[in-house]
Amino acid sequence: MVVKQAAEVKLVAFACEAGMGSSLIGANQLKKRLKDAGLAVTVVHTPVNEIPPETDVVIAHEGLAARARAAAPQAVVLSFRNFLANAASDQLIRQLTAGQPVSSDPSGG
Repeated sequence: MVVKQAAEVKLVAFACEAGMGSSLIGANQLKKRLKDAGLAVTVVHTPVNEIPPETDVVIAHEGLAARARAAAPQAVVLSFRNFLANAASDQLIRQLTAGQPVSSDPSGG
């Protein structure tokens, strides 16, 4: 399991299947929430097969999580089931704000 210290997280990729749509909205919401929390983290929206190699955390729908892990083995992959109630974004913001390590384990460890 990949774990990143909160201070190491500089780039978050919000991964999608191939196009825009709901994942772009999710990426924009995450950008706003991170900014509102005072966190200096860049968020990019990207197809799952084109995740940048410098990505620290990937947020992807649970149906894309395995592909995201294969495309970005260096990154923590957080998955969610519902775009409207995205627990992965909530978890990331909670862990970063608290200065906790970020991992795919919901407890943060």
